[in-house]
Amino acid sequence: MCATATRTVVRLFALILAFQAHAGFAQTEADKRGSAISEQRDGQHDFDFHFGTWKTHLRRLLRPLTGSTTWVEYDGTTVVRKVWNGRANLVELVVDGPAGHFEGLNLRLYNPQSRQWSLNFSGLGSGSMSPPAIGQFTNERGEFFNHETLNGRTILVRFVISDITSNSCRFEQSFSGDGGKTWEVTWIAVDTRI
Repeated sequence: MCATATRTVVRLFALILAFQAHAGFAQTEADKRGSAISEQRDGQHDFDFHFGTWKTHLRRLLRPLTGSTTWVEYDGTTVVRKVWNGRANLVELVVDGPAGHFEGLNLRLYNPQSRQWSLNFSGLGSGSMSPPAIGQFTNERGEFFNHETLNGRTILVRFVISDITSNSCRFEQSFSGDGGKTWEVTWIAVDTRI
């Protein structure tokens, strides 16, 4: 075989090897992505920590997104019941304070396809649920988002569950009137196990 033909065969062989390596790498990356999706954490028991009866201290900002700094405080109880073997739960909140009596109901539903929760809240007397806040837990912190209407305009709402221990947890709701650039905390509840 002449030198030119040998160089051509070597180049062709190198090109074939490079193509096969690239195809193998692409397949490996696709396998990794598929594997990551199938290995996503199953969060259907994320709220198991919250089952039972809790003493609740609640602070609520009056007139959110108006510049108000006036807060009202309430004390009462929260009862959380398991539904559908933990893939859903029902939260009943009853509190009283200087601003009056407040009762709320939250139906939390787990979606096994998206591996996310929807939080569906209703205050006594509203007759309907607010738009569901959708999210999940990462590193023992839950973050949930939705859009609601406040004073005739659409706002973004963030609900965070944090500081989770076997005997306490914290719930914080924030509103954003600018699409999430800035947030104003409007609700802080701390539950302590009874």
